[in-house]
Amino acid sequence: MKLTIGISPCPNDTFIFDALLNHKIDTKGIETEVILEDVETLNKWALQGKLDITKLSFPAFFNSLENYELLHAGAALGNGVGPLLVARENKKIISPSPLTVAIPGINTTANFLMQFAFPEITKRKILLFSEIEDAVLNGEADLGLIIHENRFTYQQKGLVKIADLGNIWEEKMNAPIPLGGIAIKRNTDATIKKRIDELTRRSVEYSFNNYPLISPFVKDHAQAMHEDVMRQHIDLYVNNFSIDLGKEGKSAILNLYKVFLNGQNNKADNNLFLTD
Repeated sequence: MKLTIGISPCPNDTFIFDALLNHKIDTKGIETEVILEDVETLNKWALQGKLDITKLSFPAFFNSLENYELLHAGAALGNGVGPLLVARENKKIISPSPLTVAIPGINTTANFLMQFAFPEITKRKILLFSEIEDAVLNGEADLGLIIHENRFTYQQKGLVKIADLGNIWEEKMNAPIPLGGIAIKRNTDATIKKRIDELTRRSVEYSFNNYPLISPFVKDHAQAMHEDVMRQHIDLYVNNFSIDLGKEGKSAILNLYKVFLNGQNNKADNNLFLTD
């Protein structure tokens, strides 16, 4: 059986799925066609129900519950992993805010966390995540909402941190930050869904067992990133929650979902997680 699977080319996703996609583990007859895209593209595709399995941001997942449910493995969730607001110089955020912020997509968890922390910021400029630092440096935006490896490079480019949106969430909610997860089509055969979940878990474990080795698959898609930055990326975003959400991880996602629902109407009462 062949299934389409969409992930980002970022080291955390390629690290998680390397063993599964490249048959370093027994895939139990499951064949995959991998599509590597920016997470906001994957978010938009999820809203269309385009792929069988997909990485996606949690706000996009919450808007796709009719079609998708969440695997227990493969998630990016934890403490100290939130997006950052950066600028060329220190700026005070006032209400109403005249500042324009470059964001990596409307459907991203980063944008959701910014709205949660600073609802007074309403002017947004949507860019690819890798373009945001330069947009701030060039004056195209007053602030930049950075994710992924840009957390490790913004200071080298002369930018300063205005706020850590993850810290704000953790302090207010007393819970880890759910960034993104792996979702599978609800109409997939139940046995196949459980098999994909198990294979994802085993794939993460395989990569951890061989870490700190960085595989060619991770390197080839890391966009000329230095190995030390790849490891920082993996160390930050891949953890025990990526192996299994567990009770704490599920609780954190449900907390985010409750906050999300406060601004939504007529949401379907669907189960979020793959049935055990």
